[in-house]
Amino acid sequence: MIAFNEQKNCQWRIAKRPNGNVKESDFLYDETEIPTIENGEILLKTLYLNIAPVMRMYMSGESVANEASLNIGDVIHGRGVAEVIKSKHPSYHVGEIHQGQIGWQTFKKSKVTTAEKFRKIKDYKLPYSIGLSTLGMTGFSAYFGFIDCGKPKKNETVVISGAAGGVGTNVVQLAKIYGCRVIGIAGSDQKCELIEALGCDGVINYKKENVRNSIEALCADGIDIYFDNVGGEILTICLDNLAKKSRVVLCGSISEYLNDKPFGPTNYTKLRKTNSLMQGFFVYNYEDQFHVAEKNLARWIQEKKIKPIEHMFDGFQNMPKALASIYDGKNSGVAMCRIRKGPYEN
Repeated sequence: MIAFNEQKNCQWRIAKRPNGNVKESDFLYDETEIPTIENGEILLKTLYLNIAPVMRMYMSGESVANEASLNIGDVIHGRGVAEVIKSKHPSYHVGEIHQGQIGWQTFKKSKVTTAEKFRKIKDYKLPYSIGLSTLGMTGFSAYFGFIDCGKPKKNETVVISGAAGGVGTNVVQLAKIYGCRVIGIAGSDQKCELIEALGCDGVINYKKENVRNSIEALCADGIDIYFDNVGGEILTICLDNLAKKSRVVLCGSISEYLNDKPFGPTNYTKLRKTNSLMQGFFVYNYEDQFHVAEKNLARWIQEKKIKPIEHMFDGFQNMPKALASIYDGKNSGVAMCRIRKGPYEN
């Protein structure tokens, strides 16, 4: 792991608004003093930081996911897993490990506000990176998007775009738990091999195959649930191949994030023809049910019905490169950066 200055709070800030994919000159590296805390505050030491497409949107000055827009020079938003190393807060204790809004920095002083959405990670005898993958917002997005919005039934045909990504790999495994037939779409032979190993009954490499022809061949009786992580043309193709009373779940649209103009499907009226439903969701609208999702997901992990898939980058200095790689499609599973090794890691 690349060393960084442990005597300072190392930070990545916005140097300028990105044009296209993020590049090195869009980021400003900074070192500040490690914060001192006052009554009602805690000091956190960062262990892992999430890498997600939404971070480029933060850098662009957009207000998304209930986060305030960022100005040039601000520390970049991002969820992380961190250990409490000092506390003057009665409800938070030294040694606890929490996930929440840490930002791109190696230490954080916090008043533990509602906006920071901190959540204690239970000790499941697993690496605490699990708090950013299956037992974090990624896993919860898969859980509520698929189960609550998708309403799966046994033997239904489920198509998942971005199936090798963080949410997608979890949805593949959830769909198999529910007894569904699963078709996964991914962007390389390696990713297709991964999702096939996770249980996909059919796979489509969208960079090599004609997706429309493959969908029509694999889903001759139509798609019962389409779980959309990419938007764009693949959404259009799936809308053309819906079964009666199907459900389209809108989770993400990474294929559109670098576009100047949003994509709009011209064939949305196919929903009327098949009595189908299209539904978006925001994971934090389920916050009062997170404990249910965590309990079930943890049980399925322990029963080896779900395998967390994590793409781990190493070193705080690699955060900008890690974010750029998301848009190059180089990662499988949940992308994150290991800042320091946590418990249960070799």
